[in-house]
Amino acid sequence: MNAAKTDVEDGGLADDGYAFVAEVGVRWSDMDAFGHINHARMVTLMEEARIAWLLSAGEEYAPLITSAMIVHVDIRYQAQLRHDDSPLRIGMWIKNFRSVDFTIGYEIRGAHADPSSRPACVASTQMAVVDVEKHTLRRLSPGEKDYLQAWSRRLVTGR
Repeated sequence: MNAAKTDVEDGGLADDGYAFVAEVGVRWSDMDAFGHINHARMVTLMEEARIAWLLSAGEEYAPLITSAMIVHVDIRYQAQLRHDDSPLRIGMWIKNFRSVDFTIGYEIRGAHADPSSRPACVASTQMAVVDVEKHTLRRLSPGEKDYLQAWSRRLVTGR
């Protein structure tokens, strides 16, 4: 998997509107009987991209990374994705954040798709942050909120 952080070093969105873009290869095992990427495997491909982004945040945000868990996934397919579309280009940004959770937005295109074309798949994952030792939700720190705000389309570009 290849990953490209936005051109903005200290946060914010690149010119393409993404905070982070990952290229994730499609495996034969990701395909269904009809030659499309299987729905359950799409969740795994998104996870690979999301982990690359979260790990790129650095040590300062380790508590956010290690305490985030998925509470909701939404995927909408707008076109077929097949093995020939590999590697998938997965652009991500923060759609929203509240006191104990944040939502990551995704636009997924095949390798040969025009970057300005309609994405084949749009998705989101809502992530809650937990106190790992107490097994309870915890509030985002002011620093974590600032980090998430820097990667937000809504706050930065009005999208």
